[in-house]
Amino acid sequence: MQLKKFFSKMILFFCVIFFTQNLFANQNIKIPENADFWSDYPHEELASFIVDNMTDEELLAQILMFGWAGSEPSELLLQWIKLRSLGSVKVYGWSTNNVKDVAKSVIKVQEESLKGRFKIPLYVATDQEGGWIRHIKGRTSDTPGNLAIGATGLASDAYYSGYYIAKELRAMGINMNFAPTVDIYTNLNSTVIGPRAFSSNALDTGILGASYSQGVIDAGLIPTAKHFPGHGDTSDDSHGHLPEIQIDFNTLQNRELLPFKYLVDEKIPAIMSGHLSFPQITKNGEPATLSKYFLTKVLRQDMGYEGLIITDDMMMNGATLYAGSLSKAVRMAIEAGNDIVISSTTANLYDSLWTNNLSLMSRSNEFKQTVKTAAKRVILSKLKYFKGENFVPIYPDLENIEKLVPDPEGTKFFLNQACKSITAYNKPANSYKIQNPNEQKILIAGQYQDFLEEGLKRFPNAKTLRYNYNMGPNETAWTGDKIYSEGLNYDTIIIGCANDKAATVAKRVNQLTEKGKNVIIISIMSPVYFMKEKWNSSILLCYSYSPFSFKASFSVLAGDFEPTGYLPLLNN
Repeated sequence: MQLKKFFSKMILFFCVIFFTQNLFANQNIKIPENADFWSDYPHEELASFIVDNMTDEELLAQILMFGWAGSEPSELLLQWIKLRSLGSVKVYGWSTNNVKDVAKSVIKVQEESLKGRFKIPLYVATDQEGGWIRHIKGRTSDTPGNLAIGATGLASDAYYSGYYIAKELRAMGINMNFAPTVDIYTNLNSTVIGPRAFSSNALDTGILGASYSQGVIDAGLIPTAKHFPGHGDTSDDSHGHLPEIQIDFNTLQNRELLPFKYLVDEKIPAIMSGHLSFPQITKNGEPATLSKYFLTKVLRQDMGYEGLIITDDMMMNGATLYAGSLSKAVRMAIEAGNDIVISSTTANLYDSLWTNNLSLMSRSNEFKQTVKTAAKRVILSKLKYFKGENFVPIYPDLENIEKLVPDPEGTKFFLNQACKSITAYNKPANSYKIQNPNEQKILIAGQYQDFLEEGLKRFPNAKTLRYNYNMGPNETAWTGDKIYSEGLNYDTIIIGCANDKAATVAKRVNQLTEKGKNVIIISIMSPVYFMKEKWNSSILLCYSYSPFSFKASFSVLAGDFEPTGYLPLLNN
């Protein structure tokens, strides 16, 4: 017994000596004046050194993220990087038709950034959620999306979706993805979130969101969960105005916040704040993006979140209309606790966004310290990321992009995942196979040319009819009557429907069942339009306009397999 006590004391003694030595060693670190981001010092000390030696301009620029229009970065954006050490850039959908051009743009902005005084690389971000939201187009995979993942309910589908999407981004030098969306599909009338959500179930959303995020991380990128504290219970769009979500904090805590809690526990490295107002929680109705209560108290203090907080685009009216000006909105966003502030367009060098907040730093030590804290968190995050074991190379390999995008293994996976997601909504699964198609007259109607072409691959003798995606009331009624009249001459009518106007057309075509016709509706995107009333037609849910989803849908009709997906929404 005495011997055990002796050894315990000796272990304690050596532990005290070890930690004391390390403590003093860290205190005695002297970082030379010419040190930069790539100098070999502990991350915490190096991050402190850099921000302590930054000018006010460098501190403020480090927490800004700008996008650009056009196929290559503008000279204005390059000036922000050269003159002010801009911290991050974002690739938007208007700059992305050619993936090789995207990679060239990434090389250009990173080269300029590494010429800076501290040689700090950029975070290069985009929105590549999968499905509906796919900012980088061109050769990238057009995937089935989140609601299709929810229809399988498989964490592995979420993981590999995040993984293969991120692998394609990695090939272009993009190191941060603003995904996954973990907003719950609470309001079934929402056209903003819709199939971007995994489910209307909070726990399922958390599990699938965490799995997706881990796939992104394993591919070497930084995932960003959005839109905190939850965008799913509104049909309003913060691009146009500030959505109000009329729920109390208890409802928020036990529903919308659950996926975020799950992801915080899993150490998600970044979370995006949303332009969302909760008047029953914050009486002044401030958007969460500009709310110290939501970001500092709820997210940081109560939920224990330690990663980056990134605003949604500050050019949205949901932020600027409340604040009164873009300049004030940026200030409020910083004071609320955001670490990176996004503008979809590059500000002019002397816009008030810049000059007013820079001036405030010189007049208010409190505001300057807030900016400095955010800048340090950004730089510390970059040190851990770019000096870690798994990160996106700063300069992409231009010669191999076409071999990597689309990802060959990802292409196989997304087709398989689409097949698993197809849901038989209105009739038994085995009723969907079209019997003896060569002996039938088949009409295929739809809003997408890809849909019609995929149908002809499986039923080459069919006739196709394309109708418009955006229709007014008169055209909608006319289209329904036209397809109904045409359908009288056919045995089987297959109609693809992607929005509320198409559902109205389908309602008219549904009446052909009374004439003994076999009507099959393929619901594209959100299925809510077909959940509100009874139908005589067979209805398949595919959740996406992805070519993988179209191919899977027609494979069901050809009898290749029976649909096994399930509806991931509560049918109230």
